[in-house]
Amino acid sequence: MAFEKSIYDLAYNGDFQSVMSALDESPKVITTPDSNGRLLIHWSSLGGHENIVNYLLEHKSPVDPLDDTEMTPLILAASAGKENIVRILIGAGADINHQNNQGHSALQYASSKGWKEITEMLLKNNGNVNISDVRGATPLHRAASKGNTSIVKLLLDHPGGVNVNAKDCYGNTPLHLACEEERLEDAKMLISHGAILDVQNKEKKTPLDLCSPQLARVLKEFANNLRTYIPNPPSNPNIVEL
Repeated sequence: MAFEKSIYDLAYNGDFQSVMSALDESPKVITTPDSNGRLLIHWSSLGGHENIVNYLLEHKSPVDPLDDTEMTPLILAASAGKENIVRILIGAGADINHQNNQGHSALQYASSKGWKEITEMLLKNNGNVNISDVRGATPLHRAASKGNTSIVKLLLDHPGGVNVNAKDCYGNTPLHLACEEERLEDAKMLISHGAILDVQNKEKKTPLDLCSPQLARVLKEFANNLRTYIPNPPSNPNIVEL
């Protein structure tokens, strides 16, 4: 067990030579999990070490092994902001849309943590823009709640068609969460892409009920101006006149 723990530390810390030497002595360690169910590729991906990840893949490491929470190396790399590792794993055929035991995918972590390049890469490789976790939260929910404006824009502009009015298990839409956190720019973008202002969550609260009176006034004015400035606007129930 001491050997197993040390080699996982070596992989996480990027000690390439020591990892190679250890695998020369015991090749089976490449597919031997630690006490958390993680393989060397989990730890080297989390640590962001391209040379070790490439070496492990060349020596037949699985690309999508699951740890004890059903996390894959891709999810770990996306969560940690390791862009180059995400690129390597996608190129090796990693499952873009795998979800852990809480329903979190690589795209949800990248959206939540504000990793724009990784989010864009995942979307370009068929990441499911509307994937939801066990609480019903989508990447747009996560980005809007955190104020990751550049990510919100990426998701809204995705040609796959984001569901701007998706509800989580509490009945909240991304606009509810943006308003609750006083995210002005994110709320405006959501409204301009069809977010409904008067939709109610399970507590019968609309997005405007969750924000300050000042922000509510600004957003009402923005929604009305948006409708006014669109010449011959099409019938759209997502843009409400207030």
